[in-house]
Amino acid sequence: MDNLDGLKARYLEGILAAADEAALEELRLAALGKKGEISLKMRELGQMSPEERQAAGPALNALKDEIDAALKARKAGLADAALNERLKAEWLDVTLPGRPRRMGTIHPVSQVMEELTAIFADMGFAVAEGPQVESDWYNFDALNIAPEHPARQEHDTFFMHRAPGDNRPPHVLRTHTSPVQVRAMLAQGAPIRVIAPGRVYRMDMDQTHTPMFHQVEGLAIDRDLSMANLKWVLEEFCRAFFEVDQVELRFRASHFPFTEPSAEVDIRCSWEGGQLKIGQGDSWMEILGSGMVHPHVLRSGGIDPDEWQGFAFGMGIDRIAMLKYGIPDLRAFFESDLRWLRNYGFAALDMPGLPGGLSR
Repeated sequence: MDNLDGLKARYLEGILAAADEAALEELRLAALGKKGEISLKMRELGQMSPEERQAAGPALNALKDEIDAALKARKAGLADAALNERLKAEWLDVTLPGRPRRMGTIHPVSQVMEELTAIFADMGFAVAEGPQVESDWYNFDALNIAPEHPARQEHDTFFMHRAPGDNRPPHVLRTHTSPVQVRAMLAQGAPIRVIAPGRVYRMDMDQTHTPMFHQVEGLAIDRDLSMANLKWVLEEFCRAFFEVDQVELRFRASHFPFTEPSAEVDIRCSWEGGQLKIGQGDSWMEILGSGMVHPHVLRSGGIDPDEWQGFAFGMGIDRIAMLKYGIPDLRAFFESDLRWLRNYGFAALDMPGLPGGLSR
């Protein structure tokens, strides 16, 4: 075990002079590898007497640890030097603006849903939801729609398949969100004030109709509600939604199975220069249907029509979106054209508000 100091000095000098990691690895193998000089000396400990082993063992272990530490330190130093050389060759101007990334946009239908929800919430209406596949009873019978009504024919409604021998009325893709009103009445009772936005389905397709579209229906039930309350709610909604100070609505007598009396509602507007202006002009445009809830519908919802009464209304979300934002073709809403969505879409942080607030 002589000359350990000379062995140590030789390897430490070699490690310090190593120019790269390959040279460093050769030194590691020569000293600490399976057949390295220090490893071979460690094996000689077994041939020594206990006294010799007690003196030589600690010295060899100290030498091994020192050489190993020197190897690791030199390797780290070489890595740092290589990194510094790379940083000198490669550079990045962090003051340059970042590469632009295309941002997604909110679909106009989603935006308008949020807008009308905020407006009706300010008037005390909660949001109610229901299934899009409805039973025959909820979609038709509970709403006083007679068996011979055209809406119950295949040319107007999507009927679900029944297994052979199953004579129950088939389920349907809901043709309106009115079934949600019945479900809400059964779940909450009276008084109640809800809106029901969502998808509906009908067999129709042209510039202003699609097989799937969006509706919002409103329902309010209390002891003393009247058409006057309905008129106020609709006027306040139109004023807030179209962001105008004044609106004028015209109620025309109509017929809907689920309301009595029923009325279609027109709004005063003008089309000067091909541009729609709400609240002014000599033209009228139909925007929704409404009326007082039919007693049959109240009974279907578990509410006594001799004690309670209410009003309901419904409008197409897609259509009022077209009117507010100047979108000419309803079919474009559902064509998945990114160019169209980038043009008519909304920023993610463009949250709907209540322009001017609602009057009380």
